[in-house]
Amino acid sequence: MGRLEKQDINKYIRFECPVRWVTFDDETKKFTVTVMDHKKGEQETNEFDHVIVATGHFSTPNMPYFEGLEHYTGRVLHAHDFRDALEFEGQDILLVGSSYSAEDIGTQCYKYGTKSVTISYRTQPLGYEWPKGISEKPLVTHFEDDKAYFSDGTSQKFDAVIMCTGYLFHFPFLPDELRLQTHNCLYPANLYKGIFWQPNPQLIYLGMQDQYFTFNMFDAQAWYARDVILGKIELPSLEERQKDEEMWLERHAKLTDADSEIDFQASYIRDLYNATDYPEFEVEKQGEIFKQWKKDKKEGIMTFREKSYRSTLTGTLAPELPKPWLKIMDDSLEHFLNITLEKPACRA
Repeated sequence: MGRLEKQDINKYIRFECPVRWVTFDDETKKFTVTVMDHKKGEQETNEFDHVIVATGHFSTPNMPYFEGLEHYTGRVLHAHDFRDALEFEGQDILLVGSSYSAEDIGTQCYKYGTKSVTISYRTQPLGYEWPKGISEKPLVTHFEDDKAYFSDGTSQKFDAVIMCTGYLFHFPFLPDELRLQTHNCLYPANLYKGIFWQPNPQLIYLGMQDQYFTFNMFDAQAWYARDVILGKIELPSLEERQKDEEMWLERHAKLTDADSEIDFQASYIRDLYNATDYPEFEVEKQGEIFKQWKKDKKEGIMTFREKSYRSTLTGTLAPELPKPWLKIMDDSLEHFLNITLEKPACRA
């Protein structure tokens, strides 16, 4: 919001105009973009030299199907629709999936009085030292009435099932020949520098990677894309672009743990902004904070939120929580912003 106001960006943005369809003409080398202007109640079409897809990939839920789920008598929802842990107070809940959503929702529900939390994993458990009341089970096989059955032969009744099963890459406005086909990973294939659509680099994708670094990575990508559009950076031939992509994909295939993943994404960002005038933000030092954050989670899944980290920009150490996280029952933004703080800092 600060950027929008300081640079008066709103005047360049048209709101309430969702894109309906995009095509590319090989002769004119132009994109035709059709949008629905809801303010006017009219559909319109315009031509562009470049199209930038920056719609993210954490908004269209991936909802798996399990036999009998349609007859399950409890509540079923996706993590995308989770709003308040108090809704599940006193209930037995099942979380299907074993990533950040399951961690966050499971610990939050435990904190606010859920009777029990069961996390069902596909390949391996999260492996944290959970408090009594949180447990892990292998993948669900099927449902019968209000009961879930697991691949280890056990079963249990649940009041609610929350699918912590990730999201889908969803571009309904793009034809197949322009649509990125990938899964959630640190380096999607068919994108030069993780940005430019290899078959047609006039099509640009921003933020399609899984993320440790978020907005700084998006910024670095946008800076690079801007310089290409303005002619400050000349894209190499398709063959050279593919060689560069293959190099990154080979590195990506060798990643073995979270630390190597963090280093990989840090080096990717460094590669981008070394070619532009993007401001230095000590990406490698930030990566070390992420590694410490992962270590702190491993050492205490219920206490890591109490750790403080020092900003790589200001050098300021984030303030400590006034009491243990499990005892703080006000999770509002206002409450956390009111914690005494002399200068801006960062908290994982």
